[in-house]
Amino acid sequence: MRVALIGPGDIKFHYSNLLGLKREDFEKEIRDIAQSLVNWEILLLPDRGVSFEVAKNYKEMGGKKIIGTVPMSDKDFGIKHLKPYLEAVVNGRRVFDEVINTDNWYKQDLVHCIFGDVVLMLGNSLGSLGELVYGYYLYKLFVGDKPEVKAKRERIHPQIRAGINIPFSTFIYKPFFHDKLNYEIEAYIKKLGGQIFYVENSTQLEQTLRALER
Repeated sequence: MRVALIGPGDIKFHYSNLLGLKREDFEKEIRDIAQSLVNWEILLLPDRGVSFEVAKNYKEMGGKKIIGTVPMSDKDFGIKHLKPYLEAVVNGRRVFDEVINTDNWYKQDLVHCIFGDVVLMLGNSLGSLGELVYGYYLYKLFVGDKPEVKAKRERIHPQIRAGINIPFSTFIYKPFFHDKLNYEIEAYIKKLGGQIFYVENSTQLEQTLRALER
Protein backbone atom coordinates (compact mmCIF):
# COMPACT_ATOMS: atom_id res chain seq x y z
CA MET A 1 0.00 0.00 0.00
CA ARG A 2 1.15 3.52 -0.77
CA VAL A 3 0.35 6.52 1.43
CA ALA A 4 0.27 9.98 -0.18
CA LEU A 5 1.24 12.69 2.31
CA ILE A 6 -0.18 16.20 2.15
CA GLY A 7 0.02 19.05 4.63
CA PRO A 8 1.15 22.61 5.33
CA GLY A 9 4.50 23.93 4.19
CA ASP A 10 4.76 26.73 6.77
CA ILE A 11 5.35 24.74 9.95
CA LYS A 12 5.68 27.68 12.36
CA PHE A 13 2.53 29.43 11.15
CA HIS A 14 0.33 26.35 11.09
CA TYR A 15 1.42 24.30 14.08
CA SER A 16 2.67 27.00 16.42
CA ASN A 17 0.58 30.07 15.55
CA LEU A 18 -2.69 28.41 14.50
CA LEU A 19 -2.72 25.26 16.63
CA GLY A 20 -0.53 26.36 19.54
CA LEU A 21 1.65 23.24 19.49
CA LYS A 22 5.00 23.38 21.25
CA ARG A 23 7.98 22.49 19.08
CA GLU A 24 8.80 19.39 21.13
CA ASP A 25 5.21 18.16 20.89
CA PHE A 26 5.20 18.68 17.12
CA GLU A 27 8.49 16.81 16.73
CA LYS A 28 7.24 13.89 18.82
CA GLU A 29 4.12 13.63 16.65
CA ILE A 30 6.32 13.62 13.54
CA ARG A 31 8.47 10.80 14.88
CA ASP A 32 5.42 8.78 15.89
CA ILE A 33 3.75 9.27 12.49
CA ALA A 34 6.93 8.22 10.69
CA GLN A 35 7.21 5.08 12.83
CA SER A 36 3.60 4.17 12.12
CA LEU A 37 4.23 4.31 8.35
CA VAL A 38 7.49 2.34 8.03
CA ASN A 39 5.83 -0.77 6.59
CA TRP A 40 4.25 1.08 3.68
CA GLU A 41 5.50 3.24 0.82
CA ILE A 42 5.05 6.98 1.25
CA LEU A 43 4.73 9.61 -1.46
CA LEU A 44 5.14 13.39 -1.19
CA LEU A 45 6.16 16.55 -2.97
CA PRO A 46 9.86 17.21 -2.14
CA ASP A 47 9.41 20.63 -0.55
CA ARG A 48 9.52 22.32 2.82
CA GLY A 49 6.87 21.41 5.36
CA VAL A 50 5.37 18.71 7.50
CA SER A 51 5.44 15.94 4.87
CA PHE A 52 9.19 16.28 4.36
CA GLU A 53 9.75 16.22 8.14
CA VAL A 54 7.88 12.92 8.29
CA ALA A 55 9.90 11.60 5.34
CA LYS A 56 13.26 12.36 7.00
CA ASN A 57 12.28 10.51 10.15
CA TYR A 58 10.79 7.66 8.12
CA LYS A 59 14.10 7.28 6.26
CA GLU A 60 16.04 7.20 9.54
CA MET A 61 13.75 4.46 10.79
CA GLY A 62 14.32 2.30 7.71
CA GLY A 63 10.96 2.93 6.03
CA LYS A 64 10.04 0.84 3.01
CA LYS A 65 10.22 3.40 0.17
CA ILE A 66 9.90 7.17 -0.42
CA ILE A 67 8.59 8.48 -3.73
CA GLY A 68 8.59 12.11 -4.81
CA THR A 69 6.10 13.62 -7.24
CA VAL A 70 7.87 16.40 -9.15
CA PRO A 71 6.72 18.61 -12.07
CA MET A 72 10.07 18.21 -13.78
CA SER A 73 8.96 19.63 -17.13
CA ASP A 74 7.36 22.80 -15.75
CA LYS A 75 8.25 26.02 -17.63
CA ASP A 76 6.19 28.56 -15.67
CA PHE A 77 7.55 28.28 -12.12
CA GLY A 78 10.35 25.73 -12.33
CA ILE A 79 11.59 23.38 -9.63
CA LYS A 80 14.83 25.03 -8.50
CA HIS A 81 13.40 25.47 -4.99
CA LEU A 82 12.78 21.70 -4.76
CA LYS A 83 16.35 20.63 -5.46
CA PRO A 84 17.64 20.86 -1.84
CA TYR A 85 14.88 18.46 -0.80
CA LEU A 86 15.32 16.16 -3.80
CA GLU A 87 19.03 15.92 -3.06
CA ALA A 88 18.69 15.66 0.74
CA VAL A 89 20.56 12.84 2.46
CA VAL A 90 19.79 11.08 5.76
CA ASN A 91 22.33 8.69 7.28
CA GLY A 92 24.30 8.63 4.03
CA ARG A 93 21.29 7.80 1.85
CA ARG A 94 19.13 9.94 -0.39
CA VAL A 95 15.75 10.64 1.18
CA PHE A 96 13.94 9.93 -2.10
CA ASP A 97 14.19 6.46 -3.63
CA GLU A 98 12.15 7.27 -6.74
CA VAL A 99 10.72 10.30 -8.54
CA ILE A 100 7.54 10.48 -10.62
CA ASN A 101 7.48 13.28 -13.21
CA THR A 102 4.07 14.97 -13.08
CA ASP A 103 4.92 17.32 -15.98
CA ASN A 104 3.91 20.79 -14.71
CA TRP A 105 2.69 22.45 -11.52
CA TYR A 106 -0.92 22.55 -12.65
CA LYS A 107 -0.98 18.81 -13.21
CA GLN A 108 1.05 18.19 -10.05
CA ASP A 109 -1.70 19.64 -7.88
CA LEU A 110 -4.35 17.61 -9.70
CA VAL A 111 -2.69 14.20 -9.61
CA HIS A 112 -0.51 14.09 -6.49
CA CYS A 113 -3.01 12.37 -4.21
CA ILE A 114 -4.16 9.75 -6.73
CA PHE A 115 -0.69 8.22 -6.87
CA GLY A 116 -1.53 6.86 -3.42
CA ASP A 117 -3.92 4.14 -2.32
CA VAL A 118 -4.73 6.40 0.62
CA VAL A 119 -4.09 10.02 1.57
CA LEU A 120 -2.72 11.14 4.94
CA MET A 121 -3.66 14.77 5.56
CA LEU A 122 -1.35 16.35 8.13
CA GLY A 123 -3.10 19.70 8.41
CA ASN A 124 -5.49 21.86 6.45
CA SER A 125 -3.90 24.55 4.27
CA LEU A 126 -4.54 26.09 0.87
CA GLY A 127 -2.20 23.64 -0.86
CA SER A 128 -3.20 20.49 0.99
CA LEU A 129 -6.94 21.11 0.63
CA GLY A 130 -6.45 21.84 -3.07
CA GLU A 131 -4.53 18.61 -3.61
CA LEU A 132 -7.17 16.61 -1.76
CA VAL A 133 -10.22 17.95 -3.59
CA TYR A 134 -8.54 17.87 -7.00
CA GLY A 135 -7.52 14.27 -6.37
CA TYR A 136 -11.07 13.29 -5.59
CA TYR A 137 -12.36 15.24 -8.56
CA LEU A 138 -10.19 13.17 -10.90
CA TYR A 139 -11.22 10.05 -9.00
CA LYS A 140 -14.84 11.05 -9.69
CA LEU A 141 -14.08 10.82 -13.40
CA PHE A 142 -12.42 7.41 -13.00
CA VAL A 143 -15.39 5.87 -11.20
CA GLY A 144 -17.89 7.20 -13.73
CA ASP A 145 -19.67 9.69 -11.51
CA LYS A 146 -19.55 12.14 -14.42
CA PRO A 147 -20.67 9.90 -17.32
CA GLU A 148 -20.19 12.64 -19.92
CA VAL A 149 -16.43 12.37 -19.40
CA LYS A 150 -14.57 9.13 -20.08
CA ALA A 151 -11.32 9.19 -18.11
CA LYS A 152 -8.75 6.42 -17.88
CA ARG A 153 -6.08 6.35 -15.19
CA GLU A 154 -3.38 4.93 -17.45
CA ARG A 155 -3.69 7.86 -19.86
CA ILE A 156 -2.80 10.23 -17.06
CA HIS A 157 0.01 8.09 -15.61
CA PRO A 158 0.60 4.32 -15.27
CA GLN A 159 1.40 4.62 -11.56
CA ILE A 160 -1.96 6.08 -10.52
CA ARG A 161 -3.38 3.79 -7.84
CA ALA A 162 -6.42 5.48 -6.28
CA GLY A 163 -9.26 3.01 -5.92
CA ILE A 164 -7.56 0.04 -7.60
CA ASN A 165 -6.69 -2.10 -4.57
CA ILE A 166 -8.85 -0.57 -1.81
CA PRO A 167 -11.42 2.23 -1.57
CA PHE A 168 -9.67 5.59 -2.05
CA SER A 169 -9.41 6.72 1.55
CA THR A 170 -8.30 9.81 3.44
CA PHE A 171 -6.85 9.90 6.93
CA ILE A 172 -7.27 13.13 8.88
CA TYR A 173 -4.60 13.39 11.58
CA LYS A 174 -6.60 15.11 14.31
CA PRO A 175 -3.70 16.48 16.43
CA PHE A 176 -2.80 18.65 13.40
CA PHE A 177 -6.34 19.95 12.77
CA HIS A 178 -8.46 22.55 14.52
CA ASP A 179 -11.74 21.34 13.00
CA LYS A 180 -13.09 18.60 10.77
CA LEU A 181 -13.14 18.81 7.00
CA ASN A 182 -15.82 20.95 5.37
CA TYR A 183 -19.23 19.20 5.54
CA GLU A 184 -19.91 19.44 1.81
CA ILE A 185 -16.43 18.19 0.86
CA GLU A 186 -16.92 15.16 3.11
CA ALA A 187 -20.30 14.48 1.52
CA TYR A 188 -18.85 14.54 -2.01
CA ILE A 189 -16.01 12.21 -1.04
CA LYS A 190 -18.44 9.71 0.49
CA LYS A 191 -20.75 9.98 -2.54
CA LEU A 192 -17.87 8.61 -4.64
CA GLY A 193 -17.33 5.68 -2.29
CA GLY A 194 -14.32 7.36 -0.67
CA GLN A 195 -13.67 6.81 3.01
CA ILE A 196 -12.62 9.33 5.64
CA PHE A 197 -10.94 8.30 8.88
CA TYR A 198 -10.31 10.73 11.72
CA VAL A 199 -7.38 9.33 13.67
CA GLU A 200 -6.50 10.48 17.17
CA ASN A 201 -2.85 9.42 17.16
CA SER A 202 -0.20 7.45 15.30
CA THR A 203 -1.21 4.15 16.90
CA GLN A 204 -4.75 4.48 15.57
CA LEU A 205 -3.33 5.51 12.19
CA GLU A 206 -1.28 2.32 11.94
CA GLN A 207 -4.13 0.12 13.15
CA THR A 208 -6.56 1.57 10.61
CA LEU A 209 -4.06 1.21 7.75
CA ARG A 210 -3.57 -2.44 8.66
CA ALA A 211 -7.32 -3.01 8.80
CA LEU A 212 -7.71 -1.54 5.30
CA GLU A 213 -5.26 -4.08 3.88
CA ARG A 214 -7.26 -7.07 5.10
